[in-house]
Amino acid sequence: MNRLSYLWVALVLFFFVSRQAEADPPLAVAPLDSDQAKAHQKAWADHLGTPVQITNAIGMKLNLIPPGEFVIGSPESEPGRWDNETQHLVKITKPFYLSVHEVMQGQYEQVMGNNPSFFSPSGKGKGRVSGDTTQLPVEQVNWNDAVAFCGKLSKREGDQYRLPTEAEWEYACRAGTTTAYSFGDDVSRLGEYARHYDNSEYYTHPVGQLKPNAWGLFDMHGNVWEWCQDMYGPYESLQVVSDPAGPASGSRRVLRGGAFHLFPRSVRAAYRYNIQPGFRHHTIGFRLARTIPLSP
Repeated sequence: MNRLSYLWVALVLFFFVSRQAEADPPLAVAPLDSDQAKAHQKAWADHLGTPVQITNAIGMKLNLIPPGEFVIGSPESEPGRWDNETQHLVKITKPFYLSVHEVMQGQYEQVMGNNPSFFSPSGKGKGRVSGDTTQLPVEQVNWNDAVAFCGKLSKREGDQYRLPTEAEWEYACRAGTTTAYSFGDDVSRLGEYARHYDNSEYYTHPVGQLKPNAWGLFDMHGNVWEWCQDMYGPYESLQVVSDPAGPASGSRRVLRGGAFHLFPRSVRAAYRYNIQPGFRHHTIGFRLARTIPLSP
């Protein structure tokens, strides 16, 4: 191929990539109201030729999360703020699916063959719950268990399931908001969206009973902690803007969302916690992300 031919190919590729970029819907840049957030979600689903919501073979519902920009962390004026919530800009450059609910006991047992939950018919907390517990969030799972579940489900379905990154988790939780909670700053409304200290009676509850956020995700605040993919690090050392995935090394993994036993300040969108990946507790569960294959 001569030099002119190479130049022609390069120009064609440049034109194709430029047209593709122009064809993409706008990014979901916070702040957004609920209607705007939903509109971005639908626009990207239509653009990708995929539904906003899918249901996989184990009955798990997942909603599309559009790419966008937001400020991770919390302002210094936010009640309950911790020093590890330093704000900085983050860009989520690729759409992905996120499970509408925390992984349920019944779903976990379908894939892994066992139900390790404290609040289950055979668990130590069986006296706190009654009847069918398949729709309670699975708990007593460590980070390694959650990753193993992702691996088995991926192999079973032929799609890439994984834990969300911490940035993806907070971005999805906020759904375009810049407030302490996904619905605003009015803590008196928290019981409409979250199982926490004031309304849980100190145990988990079936997923999806309360209100979802603008992207149709339930229990992002409270019920059980949710494992993220990342190793923990202070934000000051993680100033990666596009698709941050945490530090390259460390001994602890990130947990997000808070749990049923915590006060409102600890189930905020920006609240961060971390613990060893082998740790299990009846307040810790997870939800899944699913990668969307994109055409080159």
